[in-house]
Amino acid sequence: MTETEKREEILATLQRNPDPEHLWECIIAFQDYHFETISGLPFTYQLKRGRNGELTKELWIDRRKNSKSLAWSSVLKAFEKTEGRPVVSRPKALGDIRGVSYLYGIFYKFGLIDVPDDLLKKYQK
Repeated sequence: MTETEKREEILATLQRNPDPEHLWECIIAFQDYHFETISGLPFTYQLKRGRNGELTKELWIDRRKNSKSLAWSSVLKAFEKTEGRPVVSRPKALGDIRGVSYLYGIFYKFGLIDVPDDLLKKYQK
């Protein structure tokens, strides 16, 4: 099975069972995947390993020269707003969370949210 096929399988499981456990599996599987913010800025993320060798629950967003960290608690706070795959008009609608523009792009790719038609054109370039 290719990496793309594994990602698609994990993604399908998340869409059938949208819960934090399956979201975490998707987060792990999509490390180094090229996402875009709503304004078209490309980014990827990495998960670091702790002293015990396990993945930390902190996403390190790679954007330009500096990386920004995004705590798992922030991801879960935004994830709470995705129940029922809502149309989310803008990133801030997911909450006043540091790095929410990155979560918006990730959640859209994961099929957890829909975007309004005018924004859909940006994502379908």
